[in-house]
Amino acid sequence: MGAGTEPDGSSRSDEEWERFLRESVAGTADAPKEPSARAREVARRLRTEPDRSPEGWRNHPPARPKRRVGGYVVGLLAVLALLFVALAPGRVVDLVTGSDSSRPDARRPTTADPFRGSPAATWASGAAGITMPKQTKAVGWMSAAEVQRALTRSRDFLVASSLDRGVLRGERPEKAIALINPHQKDVQHLLKTAFRTPGEKSDPLLLFSRFQPSRAHLVGDTLKTRGALTYEEGERGALKVTADVTFVYPVARTGGDDDILRTIIRRELVLSWDNPDKVSTEPGTFSVISYKYDMTNGGCGTPTGYFVPPFGPDRHADESGKEVDPYDRDTPFGPGESSKDECGRATRS
Repeated sequence: MGAGTEPDGSSRSDEEWERFLRESVAGTADAPKEPSARAREVARRLRTEPDRSPEGWRNHPPARPKRRVGGYVVGLLAVLALLFVALAPGRVVDLVTGSDSSRPDARRPTTADPFRGSPAATWASGAAGITMPKQTKAVGWMSAAEVQRALTRSRDFLVASSLDRGVLRGERPEKAIALINPHQKDVQHLLKTAFRTPGEKSDPLLLFSRFQPSRAHLVGDTLKTRGALTYEEGERGALKVTADVTFVYPVARTGGDDDILRTIIRRELVLSWDNPDKVSTEPGTFSVISYKYDMTNGGCGTPTGYFVPPFGPDRHADESGKEVDPYDRDTPFGPGESSKDECGRATRS
C-alpha cells in the first residue's frame, strides 16, 4: 500500500514521499509543495474534461451587452401617435369625448342641439354675450353715470336690431329705430328706403338682422353672441361707443327637411352720443358714425333685405369664394361702410 492516495486514486512512490518529507523538514527552496485539496480537484476535472477551459475563481464571465429594446419601442410608439393625430384629428377628439366623428352626422347640428359642433356652443346667449366695461368714468359732456346709461342704451340697440325675434322674422325694427337720432339725415334716408327698395347702399342688413319667414326660420330658443362695447371721447366732446359683436343664428328651411345651418354675422357699429348744445339731436338717441358687417351663410347676389341661407345644393354653389373663418374676431374690418364676404366658404360654422 502506498504512503498516500490522491482523490483520483493515483499514488506516489515510497521514495517520493520520503524525499518530500525530508526536504519539507529541511526547508529546501525547491521542495515540492503538497497541492491543496481544491487544486487536486481542479486537476482531476482537467483530466476528465479536457475540452473545457477552466475559469479562475476570481474571474467572472463578461456581461452580455443589454439591448435597449424598450427605448426604441417607446420612441416608435410616440412617432406613430403623432402621425395618427396629424392624419386623423377627428378620431382623437372622438376618443376623448366618446363621440364618433367618422359618421357623417356626428357633428352636424340637430333640432335639439342646433349649436352642435360649433365654437359658439360655449358662447353666452343673447345679450349676456355682449359685455360692457365694468367701470365707467366721465367723458366729454357726460358724467360717469350718464356714460353708463349710454352704454346700456347702445346694447339695447344691438338687442333690438339683431336679437329681437320679431325683427328676425322680418318685422320692422321700431324699437331700434327709436334710438337713432331723428335729425341725422343720411341714416334717416337709409331707413326710409331700405325696407321698400333694398340695394347695395340701402340694405336694412347694414344695421338689422332679418330672415324671410317664407324661406327660413330660427331653430330653438337660443341665439349665441360674443362681443363687447368700448368707449372714448369723440368729436366736440361726444361719447363715442364702438360695438364689435358676432351673432350666430341657427336656421332651417321653412317647410323643408331637418337641414340646419348657422348664419354668422359679425357687426361693428360706431355710435356718437352727442352734446345737444353742439349737435342737433334728441335726448336718449345717438348718431351712427359707421356700420360694417361680415356675413357667412347669409346669401349671395342682389340684396333682398333679408339673409338668404344657402340650403341644400346652394350651399356649394359658389366654389370660387375664398375661405373665411367666421369666428375669427382678431382680424379688423376693412375700410368702407360694409366689409362683406357673402360668398366666402366658411372653414367652420
